[in-house]
Amino acid sequence: MRSRAEATSEDLFADLSKPQREAVVHTDGPLLILAGPGSGKTRVVTRRAAHLARTVARPSDILAITFTNKAAREMRERIEALGVGEDMTVCTFHALCAKLLRQYHDRAGVPRNFTIFDREDRRKLIKQAIEECDLSTDNWSPSSVDHEISLAKNDMLTPQAYQEWAPTWREEEIRRIYEKYEKLLAKMGGLDFDDLLMRTAVLLERDQELCDELEDRYRYVLIDEYQDTNAAQYKIARRLTEKRRNICATGDPDQSIYGWRGANIENILRFEHDYPSAKVVRLEQNYRSTRRVLSAADALIAGNVSRKEKALWTDNDDGVSVRVFELETAKAEAETIAHDITRQVQSGVSLNEIAVFYRVNSLSRVIEEALLREGIAYQIARGVEFYNRKEIKDVLAYLRVLVNPADEVSLLRVINTPPRGIGATTVQRLTEQAKAAGQSIYDLITSGGDLSKLGRSAGRVDEFRELLARLAPALERSAPDALKFVISHSGLQAHYAQAAETDDAPARNIDELVMAAAEYHADHPDATVLDWLEHTALVSDVDSVRNGTGAITLMTLHAAKGLEFAVVYIVGLERGILPFRRTEEVYSDEEEERRLLFVGMTRAKAHLTLSHARYRMLRGSSERTTRSPFLDELPQDQIEWSQVGISPARRRPASDSDGLPDDIEEWTIGTLVEHPVYGLGQVMSIHRSAGLTYVSVQFKNGSRRSLVLEFVPLRRVDFDDVGDVHGSVGI
Repeated sequence: MRSRAEATSEDLFADLSKPQREAVVHTDGPLLILAGPGSGKTRVVTRRAAHLARTVARPSDILAITFTNKAAREMRERIEALGVGEDMTVCTFHALCAKLLRQYHDRAGVPRNFTIFDREDRRKLIKQAIEECDLSTDNWSPSSVDHEISLAKNDMLTPQAYQEWAPTWREEEIRRIYEKYEKLLAKMGGLDFDDLLMRTAVLLERDQELCDELEDRYRYVLIDEYQDTNAAQYKIARRLTEKRRNICATGDPDQSIYGWRGANIENILRFEHDYPSAKVVRLEQNYRSTRRVLSAADALIAGNVSRKEKALWTDNDDGVSVRVFELETAKAEAETIAHDITRQVQSGVSLNEIAVFYRVNSLSRVIEEALLREGIAYQIARGVEFYNRKEIKDVLAYLRVLVNPADEVSLLRVINTPPRGIGATTVQRLTEQAKAAGQSIYDLITSGGDLSKLGRSAGRVDEFRELLARLAPALERSAPDALKFVISHSGLQAHYAQAAETDDAPARNIDELVMAAAEYHADHPDATVLDWLEHTALVSDVDSVRNGTGAITLMTLHAAKGLEFAVVYIVGLERGILPFRRTEEVYSDEEEERRLLFVGMTRAKAHLTLSHARYRMLRGSSERTTRSPFLDELPQDQIEWSQVGISPARRRPASDSDGLPDDIEEWTIGTLVEHPVYGLGQVMSIHRSAGLTYVSVQFKNGSRRSLVLEFVPLRRVDFDDVGDVHGSVGI
C-alpha cells in the first residue's frame, strides 16, 4: 500500500513545471510565490494545499484565503476534485473575519447577530452622523467622508488614533463624524465592510490566547493575491502565522490595483524582510497569452519602479498583433468594436470568450447601445448592483430586522414598505419618542408602550408590530423558505405583482433572489438565515459573471482580475480616464493605473484591442481628449495602429516628416527636451522604425519613457533657456 506522500506524484506533479513543482512541494516555513499573469497560480496554490493535506497536515489544518467569492469557489472546487477538500477552510478574508467575529463575538465586543452594512446603508448613517455633528452635507459629502473613514479603518486607525494623526481642521472634523458614525453603528448592532477586517485585526492583536488557538487550528496558511492586502489583512496574516511561520503568500506586485481602497503594495515587496528565511519561487512562464500580447504588456509594466523584476515568457505562438484603434468619437468607438465583435463571432469565436473592459462604469452605456443595435447579447459584471436594487433591499431589510432588531436602517426601510400609511411625520415622532425614552424604535413599537402621541397612525404602527411578530418564525426556516414566507406575508409579493402590469422587472428580480437563496442552500444545507444574509453582504461584482451564457461580458478593469478571455477590448485609453483623474488637479497613482491596464491586457489569450476617442461626452458636453500616455509606452513597432473613420485631413501625421519637430535634425543623444506633463528630460536614445521616430527620455521626475515623437508634444529646449539643469535631470 502506498503512503500518503507516495500517492501524490502522479496526480499532483505530472503537469507541473519545475518552478511550479518547487512551490507545491515546499511544506514548512515561509514561502513567497511571485506569480506572473497566466502562470498557473491557482493550479499551484490548490496543488500545494492538496500536497500539504496528503503529507504533513490534515485538511482541517489548512486555511486558504483569497479575495473574491468566485476565486474561493474555484479554489475549493479544484481542491475537492483532488480528493482532500473536506474540512479545509477556503474563503475570502472578509468571510473568515465575519466567521471569527461571530464565533468570538464576546471577546471582540460585538453582538453575534451583527448586521453587515453595505455602502448605501453606511452612507445613510454617515449622513446622519454629519447632521448630528451640526455640519452640512453640502460641504461634507457623505461619499467623500465615507472614503476617508474607510481608508482610516483599513489603516487600523480608530477615531482616537485618527485624532492623534489629524494634521488639519478638516481631518479633525472628519474625526468627529467618524466617532459619531461609530456610535450609530454600535447602537444598531452593525459593522461595515471595513470593520470585519479591522475588528478582527484588533482582536488578534490584543488576544494572544486566541491567536495561539487559531494558529493551532490553522497550522498552514495560504494567502492568494497578497499584493492586495491592506494594513488590517497584513496584521491578521502575521498574527495567524506568528509561531510556526507557515505562511505561503502568492501574488504579483505588478497586479496590485487596490491602493485606492487601502491595499499596500509594500506588504508583498517587503515579504522577504518580514521573513528573512523565506523561500521565493518565481512563476514567469505564461500559459495564457500569445507572445505579442505578453510582449506589449511586459513593455508597459516596465515603466513602473515599485515592482519585483520578472522575466515573463511563453511557449505560445506569436499570435496576431495587438491593435490600437483611434476613433473620432466614443460612439464611433463603440460601433467599431461592436462590428469587430460580429466579425470575431463569424470567424468562430464564442460570445462567451469575448470581453470589453473599461476604467469607469459610465463608459459602458455607449458600448451597450452599440451592442443592442448590432444584436449582440451581453452581460455586465455588476453583482453588487443586483443587491442594491430597491426591491431586493426591501426583502432583505425584513430579514435583517428579524435577525437584528436594533438595525434601525432596515427597520425604517420596511416600516412603510409596501405602503401602509406610516408616513415621514409618524416616523419622526417615533424616532423622537424612542430617543426621549432611551429606547430603540423597535423596542418602542414592540413593547406595547403608549403610542397615543402618534394619533391616528398609532393603529397602523400596531399592525406593523403584529406583522413583525407573524414574520419572526421565518428565522427557523431555510433561507429560500424564509424568503418566500417573508415575501408572501409582508405584502411585497402582492405589491410587486400589481406593479408588474407596468414594470415586471422587480418581481422577476425577487424571483431571482429566491433562486440565489436556493442555490446557496443546496451548497450549505445547514446554513441559517443569518449565514445567508452574511453571504449576500459579501458579494462582489465579479460574482455575477456566469459562464456559458452565450453573451459577451462587460466589466471594469478592476473586476477583470482573475479572469481570461480569448478576445479582449479595452476602451477609453485617454488621459483623465486611464490614467484616471479624480479631480481637476488630482490624478490617481500613475503606477497603479499602469498596473490596472497591465491586468486588463494580460486577460487576453489571443486578441487584444485598445481604443481611444478624440472626443467623448464628459460632464454633459463633448470634450476633446488626449490619448493615454500609456499607449506611448507600448512597443511601437509591434503594434497595429489604426485610425478608424477619421478623415485624412484630421489624421495624425504618419509620414517620415509629418508631425516631427522642425529642428529634428538637431536632436541627438543628450538633447534636453520638455514634455507638458513629465516636464524636463534628456534624450537617451533616438531611432527610426516602421516610419516612426522613437525617443527614450530620462525625465527630471525620475521616470524614463519611450515615446513616439510624431504622437507626443515633445519640444527641444536650449541649456541657456533653463539654466544649469544638466545634473538635475539625473544623467
